[in-house]
Order: sequence, then C-alpha cells, then structure tokens
Amino acid sequence: MTTDIKQLLSLVRKPSRYTGGEVNSIKKDLSKVRLTFGMGFPDAYEIGMSHLGIQILYQILNSREDIACERVFAPWADMEALLRERGQKLSTLESGIALCELDILGLSLQYELSYTNVLNMLDLGGIPLLASERKKGDTFVIGGGPVAFNPEPVAEFFDALLLGDGEEAVLEIADAVREGKDKNEERDGILKRLARIPGVYVPSFFDVEYNDDGTVKRVAPLIDGYEMVVKRIVPDVNALPLPTRPVVPFMETVHDRVSVEISRGCTRGCRFCQAGMIYRPVRERTPERIIRIIDETLKNTGYDEVSLLSLSSGDYTYIEDLLTGLMKRFTDEKIAVSLPSLRVGTLSAKVAGEIKKVRKTGFTFAPEAGSERLRQLINKGIKEEDLHAAAQDIFSLGWKSVKLYFMIGLPTETDEDILAIARLGECVKNIGKAASGRWPEINVSASSFIPKPYTPFQWEPQITMEEGLQKQSLLRKELNKLKLGFKWHDAQMSLLEGVFARGDRRLSKAVLLAFKKGCRFDGWSELMDFAKWQEAFTELGLDISFYTSRRRPFDEVFPWDHLSPGIDKEFLKKEYERAVSLAQTPDCKVDRCSKCGLCDWKEIRPRSADIPPVFEDMKRARQEASFRLRFRYSKTGSARFLGHLELMTVVIRAIRRAGVPIKYSQGFHPMPKLSFGQPLPVGIESLEEYLDLELNEGMEPGEALQRLNREMPEGLRFLSAAALSLKVPLPSAIMTEYIVSLNDSPLGLNIDFEKIDGIFRDFLSRDSIHVRIEKEGKATDVDIKPLLAGLSLSEDLTLRLTLKKGVGANARPHDVLACLLGLPKESASLIPVLKTRAVH
Repeated sequence: MTTDIKQLLSLVRKPSRYTGGEVNSIKKDLSKVRLTFGMGFPDAYEIGMSHLGIQILYQILNSREDIACERVFAPWADMEALLRERGQKLSTLESGIALCELDILGLSLQYELSYTNVLNMLDLGGIPLLASERKKGDTFVIGGGPVAFNPEPVAEFFDALLLGDGEEAVLEIADAVREGKDKNEERDGILKRLARIPGVYVPSFFDVEYNDDGTVKRVAPLIDGYEMVVKRIVPDVNALPLPTRPVVPFMETVHDRVSVEISRGCTRGCRFCQAGMIYRPVRERTPERIIRIIDETLKNTGYDEVSLLSLSSGDYTYIEDLLTGLMKRFTDEKIAVSLPSLRVGTLSAKVAGEIKKVRKTGFTFAPEAGSERLRQLINKGIKEEDLHAAAQDIFSLGWKSVKLYFMIGLPTETDEDILAIARLGECVKNIGKAASGRWPEINVSASSFIPKPYTPFQWEPQITMEEGLQKQSLLRKELNKLKLGFKWHDAQMSLLEGVFARGDRRLSKAVLLAFKKGCRFDGWSELMDFAKWQEAFTELGLDISFYTSRRRPFDEVFPWDHLSPGIDKEFLKKEYERAVSLAQTPDCKVDRCSKCGLCDWKEIRPRSADIPPVFEDMKRARQEASFRLRFRYSKTGSARFLGHLELMTVVIRAIRRAGVPIKYSQGFHPMPKLSFGQPLPVGIESLEEYLDLELNEGMEPGEALQRLNREMPEGLRFLSAAALSLKVPLPSAIMTEYIVSLNDSPLGLNIDFEKIDGIFRDFLSRDSIHVRIEKEGKATDVDIKPLLAGLSLSEDLTLRLTLKKGVGANARPHDVLACLLGLPKESASLIPVLKTRAVH
C-alpha cells in the first residue's frame, strides 16, 4: 500500500531529515508555476544541506515566480526500505512532488562514490535509470559540480551536465526545458536546446570509440559545431547573488553555520589539486559585500558561527582587515568566525588572535607531504619553518589541538617521505609543549593520493591498495611511537574513487550492476561493500588496474578530452615536467602569468578585492543585569519529530533572529542561558511544554512572545509568557495526561469499542504489567502498573491516558500502547499521541 511519507517518520532514525518546513524553506503554489525543478543531492540530508551551492541555486531558482525549486536528498537505508515496502516514491521535501513528476531533477556531483546513490534516487523516484530509456514528458536529469568534469562513468544516466559556474546557466537550463515543453517538442529537440547553452554537455550527442588495448580512440560529436564543451565561467562573482535567507535545518548538519564564499578559484598551482585547476581564475568578493551578506544572513538564520569559504581563505587580499572588523562587529553577539581552508604561511598571529576572541574554532593545516622534496614536486611551496611559525602562533594563543593533513602515495614517494610526516608531527607537538607548558593533541590525517583529470598528475599511476595499506601501516607504527593521533582514508574507497575519477563510459555498467547488488552510500566506510563492487567488475570483465595503476602516455586520448575547464593540456604537460625537475611555478595572482590558457584578459582574468573593508560601530551588549521569562509552548504537527537537542537549536536560533536579548555564559564557549522542561519523546505532540530564558536586559513578556512566534517554524507556538524571579525552578511534572486517537491510526486497526474496552479491563486487572523500555541503547524491564494513574476509553475510540512520574525509568505512551494492544513497538509508534497537560 502507499503511505504518505509523514506517516513513515515515526519509523526512521533522524526523521527531521525528511520533514521539510525548515526556516527559510520555500513552498510555492504549484498551480501558479510553469516549471518544477528538483534540487537533488545524492547523499544524506546533513551532508547536502551543508553544501553552499545547493543553497545558492535554490534561492536563484525560487527568485523566479514561474519556477518552483524543491529539495531532495538520498534517503537512508531505513527510509528506502519503507518506501519500497509501501510503494511510495521518493519525493521533494517542500510539496512532496514525486521525482518522476518534476520537469527537471538537478543532481550535485561532489564525489565519485555517490554514483549508486544517484541511481537509487532515480529508481525510488520512478525515473528510468538510463537516459536512453526516457521518453517525451519524462523528467530531465541534469548533473553539475566538480565530478561533472569527467562524468563519463555515469554519462548514460544523465540527460545533460553543466561544467563550471551554475548561477547564470541554471536559469538558462530551466528556460530551455520550459520553452521546449511549451512548444511540445520531442525530447531530442529539448536536448539540442540544452546543448546550445555554454557549458552544457549532452552525453548522447557524443559517441566513444575504443582501441584494441582498451584505451579511448576518439570521442566523436554527433551534431555539427558541438565538438568541445568548455566550462561556464562567471567573470565577476561579486555580481552574483549569495543567499541571505538560506534554509536553516532542524537537525545538526556537517557544517552547521553560515557559509559565505569570499572568493572563488585558486592559482597557487598545487599539482595534485583538481579544484585549483577547474575553478580558475581567482575572483574575490569585495569586503563591503561580504560584510553585508554576513550581517543579513545572521539576522535571518540565528546561526552563531560564520565560515569564510574559499579554496584558500588566508589568500584573500584583505583577510586580516576583514577578520578584525568582523570580530569587532560580532564579538558581543557571540559570533564565531572560522576559516576552513587555511594554508600554512597565510595564518598570522593577528588572524589567529581575532578568531580566538569568541571561541577557538578548530585549526587544520595541510602540509600535504612530510618532506620538502615532495612539497616541491607538488608545488606546495611550504617550508618546514612556515609550519613551525604557524604552530607557535596558535599554541601561544591557547589552542590545545591541531590537525595535520597529508597525502600518501604521491609520485616518487619513498618510505623516507612517509617517515618525514611523523617527524613533522613530532616537531609540532614539541612546539606546543614549549609554548603552553603542556602536551598538545596532534592528530595526523592521511589520505591516499588519487590522480585526477585536468591536473599535471593525470598521467600518473595510482598506488595499489596493497601499497596504500603498507604505507598506512608504516606511518601508523611511527605515529604510535610518538603518541600522535592518526586517521586514514579507507584504501578500498580510495581505489574505487580512483577507478571512477579517470574512468570511461564502460563503467556505467559497473555502477548499474553494483546498485542492483545493493551498493549504497559508498562514501561511508561503515556502509561501503567493496566485495560487491569486485563482483560487479569481475562479472563485466572490467580490470580495475587498467583505470588506476598504469601510467598514461602523453599522447593517450582521455575519456574527458572533449570537455574543457579552459586549461591547455600542453600547460599541464609542462607542469608535469616541472614537477619531475622540482621546479616551482609561482601564483599568478601575485606573480607573472603562468600561461595556463584560461584568461582572455578582457572578461576572464583574476579579480582581487581592491577596497579595504569599512565597519560601522555596533551597539555593545550589556551582560550585567539578569531578567527571567517563562514561556509555555506547544509542539504539534511535523515539529513532533524534532528530538530534544534539535528543538533546543531551533529555539536558540529563533531567539537570535527575534532579537530577544538572551544572556550568555562566560568563557571560551559562551552558551545561551535557557532551561527546557523534561524532554518530550520524539513523535508525541504536546500542548504544554515550558522554557525559561535569562535575559541581559528587560523586555515585556508580551513583546518577547510576539517576536518569538514570528520566528518559529510550523508546529512550534509560544502560548504564554511571564516574568519570574531568577530563583523559581522549572515546574516538574508528577503526572502527565495524554489523548490517544486510535481511529486516526494509519495502521488500519480493525477494532470496535466493546472489543478494546474488554482488552483495557483485562489490562488493568493485572497485578503487574512489565514492558521493556529502551533508552540510549540499553533495555530495562519496567513494571508500568504503578505508573498508570488513569486509563479510559470513549466510544469514538479516543483513549485518555495518565502516567505518573516513576523512579528511574519512566513509561512512554507508545510503550504502554504496544503492551496494551499487543503491537510491535514500531507499529505502536504510528498511533497519534497528544500530551494535553502536566500536573505539577
């Protein structure tokens, strides 16, 4: 049977992945739009909602009245099982549109190991997996992101892909599909419209021929004038919109903060780095625009941290001035600032000191290689003394831990280069001890080097899985001796990523077969099943080593040679030769042009911010006084699926958006001073919950109530507010009353009043009623008979249940219902329960 997805949420982990209705989400009247666009991310919600690109395109598309853009993410295994069991299609969060009913499904391809998730989403959404099997009227599946620069292993599943910047192209794509549909064009006609958009690649308009040795002979265009697809470049990112009302998730995401792109592109020229090649040239936003975006976004979201995004944040022209001004502006509001991509040598003591003012966000340094010889080979340009100086600065300022990121398996690497990683980590540890008087925590992270397209090392072999394991073992032993932490990337996952990074169209069959064998979430080490992938490759006669372990000659035709990021292949060859001779190529942003072939010096050129930031003085927050307000609130509808920690986060952010002057604790991790009542079990609605806020300045309870209600998502509503003494504790319930609507259960219970009334009388006549209650992974046997203060049933099958507070474990309403009705707990959890009153 088919079931509304909302009725499945009680049966899955982390139901807030699927509720929708988040702050700043956009739900339109579908009868008034001309095109529906699904913005998909083939990974879990908490990963996808951390990606700034999704938020940017969501806002751009929804800025058009005639377009409805709605989000969809890869469902976790429990939700997938329920969707398949009940015949329910995967649908969008906002309006529940099945994917097969969308005009366009856009998928962000950030990682090669998300390919089986792509197929799973298409399959669950009712979209034919192969582009060749889609007919007129079917959804157009369009990919984008860094992996789209070599999409050949999944080319057969996509109608089109966008190479490069999407802010302008996404509306052109939407218009092309809409105009083609308005004119009742065949699918091929609409694909030709898409192919005319700069940066759009339509795989079906190219045919691939192979040599006898398995290499690509040529990629032949099937329509005139469509021989090469060159990436889309927006010359001036300063003119592009950044979302100032991004969707604010209910659940904690991987990057749970405001993300603001301060610049795009990097020309440091690291020879292993694909992003540094495909996102050229460097284009910086002006400080004035960055400040305005941050200011507006914080007001509209309630976040307490800002991340300044860039491939190398420390290279931003006015980074010190920007940070100093931001911290001066937001310190009293307890806003932290993080720089996720700091390059060793760009972190000054001044920058670190500014970041420290609110709280010490983490520091990660990426030397990439342990020896200076290898750093010269990869054009990293970092000397050991640069890292020593950076470590000295941050430990002197009070940081206690540092993460060092390296790669193993770089070209020409020896065991001595591996051991140099450990020596460098030891040196940083000693600097920390000398600077602070105590041993710091040093964590070394090492991933396997994977040669990527459009880099000088694209001709290089990747180390084998066995070599990777040997190198990891050598490094682990050395780090253990030095008592340094070690994290490494799974060697099987690295091998699989390497296969697809430089793969061709023949791999589509392997992706499809692995999907059919059950592969999902291959980028998650606990879920990746390498044995199934090996089976798929073996059954298809595909040799993994052909794609990973062989050195390519310079004259080999690559599967991606008909796609261009604008970088000359000859430039990459010369960079390879310079790597072998350990020659350094300077950053063209501050030095001479490296002649990569990208810039035309008219529209396409590096653009640096040329005016320093100017900040207005902000009102200083007062922390001396303390005032207390108590709120009563309800939690109904989809909000019932919020866990207690999620609820706390939602409320805290609403308080910040509302401008309610909440007081904070002191110290390096200041926390808002508020207290919630006893946590409500997930899935239960309530008309009576309590919250106390401590304020640093007075505010009328009625004004606070109105302000907060304007900022609350659907299902959360503040009902009353009152000023109280600081010494009055939160009320503690001794009994709680619930209403259970058995008639509204989606279980289809075939019961009548007399039958269930008899069950109740028998239930209450027992001397003891034992149920197993699970909490935090532990099961406890509890006699709930002493906890039953009331149980009555009306003829409309409305159950009134009153439970006493117990000593130790307490009974939850759904535990009682499962025992009472003889149902599995999973089924009982589907029965609607409303908490109506707490007796204090």
